[in-house]
Amino acid sequence: MSIFKRKSGGAHAFGDVHVDDDRGIEMRRPQDESRRHFWAEARLLLRDLVFALMIASLVIVFVVQPVKVEGTSMLPRLEDGERIFVNKLIYYGLPELERGDIIVFWYPEDPSKSYIKRLIGLPGETVQVRDGRILINGKDLGEPYLDSERNVTTQSLPPVLVRQHYYFVMGDNRDNSSDSRSWGLVPEKYIYGKALFRYWPLGRASVIKHETEYPGIPGRERFRRGGEEEEVSGEQ
Repeated sequence: MSIFKRKSGGAHAFGDVHVDDDRGIEMRRPQDESRRHFWAEARLLLRDLVFALMIASLVIVFVVQPVKVEGTSMLPRLEDGERIFVNKLIYYGLPELERGDIIVFWYPEDPSKSYIKRLIGLPGETVQVRDGRILINGKDLGEPYLDSERNVTTQSLPPVLVRQHYYFVMGDNRDNSSDSRSWGLVPEKYIYGKALFRYWPLGRASVIKHETEYPGIPGRERFRRGGEEEEVSGEQ
């Protein structure tokens, strides 16, 4: 008699191992595994999407804000209908405001409206318009961002002292701009953004840079925001 005998029941499905040999073995079908993998990945994707939306919402609320440019007062740098992102951290002094910054603020005479202008005069300075030129503390301010064809008017105004926590602002299109020349200074607390990036139209998408260092005109001495805020005076 041969010592090698065939086991009854035929060969197991997995050679000499059968699922009944070990109750701890788990059988998985490829289609079931594929379905489980799909739903696991879908849950992870949904989680990441929700997290990304939360981060984007926090950024929009606290860091940047989309703004639509309305009007032509900032030509040629910004055109009517363009859309830009502004840095909202400027409200908290990050970074400090500088001459030449393009800022957005609530209109002092009607805070329900927002304006966008260029910052010209800093706290503690004397700003004067003489024959269409800008003088800061008696010195001519060079402004390479202006278009001579949009700045024909040779206006002259008496000197204005810019008080602490206030700013003197003007549009780049001086012949067609309502600004500090007519309605006075902008309180620091009304400034809520600094122009960062033009994102629409796509063909003009670009970083909005600080364009000049204004040689010969010193910047302001740094001071901390805070302290008692002054009320809007409507000074002309």
